[in-house]
Amino acid sequence: MNKNYSLKQLERYRRQKYISALNKCTKNLYKIFKNPTSSYESYRDKFIELKEEIDRYSDVYIQADHIKKIKEYIESLYKKTILSPLSPQEFKEIKSQEATNLNRLQKIRNQLKYNKHRYRDKEY
Repeated sequence: MNKNYSLKQLERYRRQKYISALNKCTKNLYKIFKNPTSSYESYRDKFIELKEEIDRYSDVYIQADHIKKIKEYIESLYKKTILSPLSPQEFKEIKSQEATNLNRLQKIRNQLKYNKHRYRDKEY
């Protein structure tokens, strides 16, 4: 069965794939930074793989501020750690700081998820 999808449906699909790829990248990077035995080589290989997946959907328009912040963070981290390689000692030094930065991004996202504005104005 061949179904013709509208342009809007395809755009929504690509946006969802892009957002899930960004979230997958942040979660994987957080796990790597929190793991005390992770090496720079394993980090580099995994990050390059995740970045390639994100780049497939890079032309997608994003409005949400927290998604834009995640995108900017991933781009800056890629430039800082992959395009200019780090020594194993330098990698150990930045791991905890980058885990903290990723945690802040997740908090911003979760803050929006558990918003209860709809119940504030109701009288019981």
